[in-house]
Amino acid sequence: MLSLRVIRYVLPAVVTVVGIALMAFGGGEDGLEGGAAVVGAGLSIWLINFLWRVGVSGDRERDDEHRARAYFDEHGRWPDDS
Repeated sequence: MLSLRVIRYVLPAVVTVVGIALMAFGGGEDGLEGGAAVVGAGLSIWLINFLWRVGVSGDRERDDEHRARAYFDEHGRWPDDS
């Protein structure tokens, strides 16, 4: 679980901070362009992780719906009905 948090949050943050440092201290136009590219890479890592989690959450919702329908078929009512 710790490694997932590192990949999801720490890695993109570190890459983005390194890119900002390159932009601030890199000197000249090359430092700005290189830093901007590294910041873009860090934000891309974060976005890919975010989109993956959104996609996986759809699978969980689908599984919950399947279980609710199976419960309905067996008992004749939805699980959350009183």
